[in-house]
Amino acid sequence: MSSDISPKAEISPKAKIGDGCKIFPFVYIEDDVEIGDNCVIFPFVSILSGTKMGKDNKVHQCTVLGAQPQDFAFTGEKTQLIIGNNNIIRENVVINRATHSDGQTVIGNDNFLMEGTHISHDTKIGNRNVFGYGTKIAGDCEIGNGVIFSSSVIENAGTRVGNLAMIQAGTTFSKDVPPFIIAGGTPVGYGGPNNTMMTAWNIDEKIQKHVANAYRLVFHGQNSVFDAVLQINDQVPDSTEIRSIVDFINASQKGIISKM
Repeated sequence: MSSDISPKAEISPKAKIGDGCKIFPFVYIEDDVEIGDNCVIFPFVSILSGTKMGKDNKVHQCTVLGAQPQDFAFTGEKTQLIIGNNNIIRENVVINRATHSDGQTVIGNDNFLMEGTHISHDTKIGNRNVFGYGTKIAGDCEIGNGVIFSSSVIENAGTRVGNLAMIQAGTTFSKDVPPFIIAGGTPVGYGGPNNTMMTAWNIDEKIQKHVANAYRLVFHGQNSVFDAVLQINDQVPDSTEIRSIVDFINASQKGIISKM
């Protein structure tokens, strides 16, 4: 099955286009680009060298994929942006490729990037995340699965967001946001467990109560975060979710957000 490619699109003969794609007029695609099957690329999209995209993606008008990293350390190396399957990338989104040849910017599967989202160099994003209008993710960030960014969120460089977290609109943060919580405010703080998303992802109600108890120790106790983790290990029944909280906090380089 061939693809439907407008003669008004400018596509390098070296680019690899899968079957069943629809590419509209005024799309610009450079040499070292791979696009999987059944993708839709709307007018005025630019897909630049180093971009590898899976199947069933929709890329809307005026988006730039694989843009050069906005990083003073970039010296023109051949670098990559890797995009998975079934992502919706709306208008005016910019995603930068990595800074160095041994790195990658990675977007997983089933993500929804709303208008004006910017994903910077070397950021790693999992699956089934939502990025609200005008959200800006700086370089070298890590984002898990099932995360919701409301509109106009700014995530500063090198920070992490755990699975099923929600970041409220207008929030700026420079520390890690652990899994399963709501974060927001100025300055950013812990706003409680994200029961809505935990339920949507079929996490048992008993486990949700354990998550709430774990974060009560972290954010509302009188001890340090280090001691709170020891208390979680001692007092909260073990599960995959509780272990992921402990591992996330222990791995933090920036430290985690505080309570509101």
